[in-house]
Amino acid sequence: MAVVAGAAASKQDLFIDEGSAQFGPCITNPEKIIMLGFNYRKHAIEAGVPIPTAPVLFSKYNNALNSHGGKIPLPVKAAKKFDYEVELQVIIGKTARDVSESDALGYVFGYATGNDFSARDLQYRDGKSSQFLIGKSPDGFMPVGPWLVGAEVVADPQKLALECRVNGEQRQSSNTNDMIFSCAQIIAYASSIMTLKPGDLISTGTPSGPIHYKPPEQQVWLKAGDKVACSVEKLGELRFELT
Repeated sequence: MAVVAGAAASKQDLFIDEGSAQFGPCITNPEKIIMLGFNYRKHAIEAGVPIPTAPVLFSKYNNALNSHGGKIPLPVKAAKKFDYEVELQVIIGKTARDVSESDALGYVFGYATGNDFSARDLQYRDGKSSQFLIGKSPDGFMPVGPWLVGAEVVADPQKLALECRVNGEQRQSSNTNDMIFSCAQIIAYASSIMTLKPGDLISTGTPSGPIHYKPPEQQVWLKAGDKVACSVEKLGELRFELT
């Protein structure tokens, strides 16, 4: 009996209480971080841009990766207009090249909650939103987590509620059924251009509600001390703080 009790205690020691765990990004070294712009109908409308006829792709670098419970050091010498964007993350599970839309979801390992954090005055430095790289790739600007949930658990990624809150106040609330291009369409399109590798991260775009697209009198930019919480149905809540 003593041996059995000792074994049980050892197993319990293997588990860490969530409240005391220190999280890392769900994916630590993806070959590619593929981002999408204007992939929700209501967001495209609020931005005043035509509905895209093909996915609008750009990229972030690995230095932007951050985690649940992490902190984003705001680059205040370079920018002042900081903004949130809750997004569904797709993590590729096997090499994909020229895959069909009907087969595309079979290449997905899992899904996660993410935030495409942005510095709008860098992104729109020339007034045309052509500076995605500098506006979205400062250190820590891509929190992902807390969990990487298997594709078999999610089943249909086009029926997920998603939300963003700042200091407890709801700022974004939508559903992935408002996407212009589905996850399957995005994977098929991207794989027709480049080879997708296991661990590649695809961030599928944000719904309506970011600060930048509000009337100027309603634009209150994020600042140090603000706490952001993002959630995607079935995938958990991602929380981080600005410093």
